[in-house]
Amino acid sequence: MSTTKEYKDFIIEQLHMLKPINCKSMMGEYLLYYDDILFGGIYDNQLLIKRVDSNKKYNLPEVIPYKGAKPMYFVDESYFQDQVREIIIDTCKDLPRKKNKKA
Repeated sequence: MSTTKEYKDFIIEQLHMLKPINCKSMMGEYLLYYDDILFGGIYDNQLLIKRVDSNKKYNLPEVIPYKGAKPMYFVDESYFQDQVREIIIDTCKDLPRKKNKKA
């Protein structure tokens, strides 16, 4: 099952306090970037973020987004109002910034 456009739009709206959030479509799912850092994605109508040392403290459940993928953390909608901003910012602390392609 792929992610619906409605769910993607819902997630982007919930992350409005994190500017700039960029969303890129990939094979029916969506990759999410915060300030040019790939921190996670939307897979099968679930917000998933990469597992890194700085976000272990949130004790989020692990999910495998697709066959052969590394486990990621599932961010339940109950976190959206209180902690989602902090979870994403903490996640990005341990991830590299996207490299700009030279023309």
